Amino acid sequence: MKIKYLHNWDINIKEAIKLQKKLANQVIQCKFDKKINTVAGIDCGFTKDKKNIVACIVVLSAENFKIIETVYAVKPVQFPYVPGLLSFREAPVCIAAAKKLKTVPDCIIVDGQGIAHPRRLGLACHLGLFLDIPTIGCAKSRLIGDFKMPAMQKCSTSPLKDKNEIISSVVRTRSGIKPVFVSVGHECRLADAVRIVLDCCGKYRLPEPSRIAHQAVTRIKINPTCAL
Repeated sequence: MKIKYLHNWDINIKEAIKLQKKLANQVIQCKFDKKINTVAGIDCGFTKDKKNIVACIVVLSAENFKIIETVYAVKPVQFPYVPGLLSFREAPVCIAAAKKLKTVPDCIIVDGQGIAHPRRLGLACHLGLFLDIPTIGCAKSRLIGDFKMPAMQKCSTSPLKDKNEIISSVVRTRSGIKPVFVSVGHECRLADAVRIVLDCCGKYRLPEPSRIAHQAVTRIKINPTCAL
């Protein structure tokens, strides 16, 4: 998979914040109504000693969620934990995994925030700019903003707002189960992101691409030499 070069990763906290503000202006929110044949999920996890980070990408058939391709990468942790700067820890290893992909998916669901971020550049946005394909943030928790809990029925939604700006949709993917937080990463609209996430959900809270990627990461971080 071809990756755009946007910047290097040898950067301090002050520079990272400045760069986020610049890159946020490059995020594209546009209609995405292309037929989806393949959809990918990206997830990350840390090894037990916290010294290395693992990223796994699974590409699935959008029709039946059968796995088409799975790739992963392992890299040393290079950036400190700073709230709001998660992508500077996780994006480099995600990009290393993406470089191994032979299949270019029609869209990617990222386990993290998109524009639902203080500077409107969460991990899904950052990766979307590098990968240059439609990207969706599907996070298990809120980073910023206020919302009213959606109804308990599956497919119920409510807006997540930051200073009266809608930055995400709080989506109930299963009846009676905690919602997820869906936001634009790149090259889609919020309505498209919500539709795709719901289309990818079966009997679990997480969409299948995210769930399967998480399972793969869990296996790899226990045994980085395991066969997927």
